[in-house]
Amino acid sequence: MKGILLMMTTTTQRLLDLAAAAPASHDEDLVLLLREASELYQQGFADLRDTVAARFAGLSGGDLVAAATAAGMPCDASQDRDELVLLLALAEWEMTPAALAYSEMAQDAARRGVCLIPEE
Repeated sequence: MKGILLMMTTTTQRLLDLAAAAPASHDEDLVLLLREASELYQQGFADLRDTVAARFAGLSGGDLVAAATAAGMPCDASQDRDELVLLLALAEWEMTPAALAYSEMAQDAARRGVCLIPEE
């Protein structure tokens, strides 16, 4: 658990650093920052998902549905355990400083016409 907290702290700090550098970056430099931030975002979310899965390992499917619903995530009893854990992790992740910093960074870049998804 200590290793996960250290990794999340490191991930969070790096994402905050990238978000702080983004306003002064342009074009290809901003794309590079976004790419690194996206990878860190995905890594941080995956780490948290594993932590949430362990935390809720003993709960029944019905209890997971209730927990996800209480967290504000729409779900139903037909969803499998992995989907419910994913929803619980997402509800928690979206409120972390790392996720908030990345979201703001990506939105600001998009307003400036920079995005990781290529135009077709």
